[in-house]
Amino acid sequence: MPLVVRPVAEPDRDHWAELYRGYAAFYDVPAPDLDHLWRRITELGEVECLVAELDGDVVGLAHVRAFARPLEGDWAGFLDDLFVDPGRRGSGAGEALLEHLRALARERGWGVVSWITGADNAVARRLYDRVAEAQLWVTYDMDPGDSDKPATRPVQD
Repeated sequence: MPLVVRPVAEPDRDHWAELYRGYAAFYDVPAPDLDHLWRRITELGEVECLVAELDGDVVGLAHVRAFARPLEGDWAGFLDDLFVDPGRRGSGAGEALLEHLRALARERGWGVVSWITGADNAVARRLYDRVAEAQLWVTYDMDPGDSDKPATRPVQD
């Protein structure tokens, strides 16, 4: 059977969860509440999930969501997660997911599809460098915690 990329479906739940646990382990973080994430995908529509199926097995996943780009006056897609079963890497599943996402972006009129990855993620970056252009933007994370808490390092003006 050929490689197929399609929206996730209810019968994929166990394979999807296994892949997502592998994704979390790759980044050395605990897996989130998968029941809650599945609900966000299948019931709430907050996150869209595509899966790559090869020989009848779900071997990869991609989570994407739309976001507004006010400066450009359009919408874009943000790829939150892309993961292929380590035993199925080299099958073309990762590239097929990204190319399907490119077609989806064209269909929806998104101006761009963006994502982030670790600077040390050399295997994925080889694929990303073939299908997209690395940007010079620097990513920041701001903790929304207690505003009375002092900054963890001094801020310089």
